[in-house]
Amino acid sequence: MRVREIRELNAEELQAKINDTRKQIVDLRFQLAMRKLESPAKVRNAKKHLARLLTIQTEKVDEQIKSATK
Repeated sequence: MRVREIRELNAEELQAKINDTRKQIVDLRFQLAMRKLESPAKVRNAKKHLARLLTIQTEKVDEQIKSATK
């Protein structure tokens, strides 16, 4: 998913994506430990994707706070 597409998600959809990505990271770590993962880069990419999701979620919360205080 591109950043533009992530920004278009509402809060519930964004939280669902975050939860799914966290589950994916756990699964990838398990596969890595069992030597069944063909590319360790998948773990790194999943972590980066989670960081993007969390950053956008924080930006949305900050925008809501700013608009509520005005």
